[in-house]
Amino acid sequence: MSDRPPAPTREHHDTFCERERWTLVRGATGRPVRHHRTYEFELWDRRVLRTRISKPVDGSTYGARMWSHILREQLDVGAPAFWACVRDGVLPDRGAPERTVPENAVPLYLVRALSDLGVAEGAILDLDAAGAARLHADLLTAAT
Repeated sequence: MSDRPPAPTREHHDTFCERERWTLVRGATGRPVRHHRTYEFELWDRRVLRTRISKPVDGSTYGARMWSHILREQLDVGAPAFWACVRDGVLPDRGAPERTVPENAVPLYLVRALSDLGVAEGAILDLDAAGAARLHADLLTAAT
């Protein structure tokens, strides 16, 4: 069996959108748009991708130039990532930044509450979440 992908079809396009959980756009009446199946996908950086699949969604193939445009401008994904999603269900890497919040980070509300009670910022940063909660409770108890 060849590793070369098949000619891209409307059905492949639709499968990609469904697997990556794109949102089917509704018209003014709340029903799906009739002349095209239109999808939107919001990226982590708040950009919104939009793609249209002409109906019927079937085995009709796309020409090379049209397909290149769809991948680049509408789906914002390379061909290898597209086919990995369609064939194997591997979602494309959209480059979302990884969260670097430490496991025991002090929640912002506690930082603000401790600051309001006169605790220096440096002292708060030296605490973990449990320590900050204890200090907050101790300060509130001492104030009463």
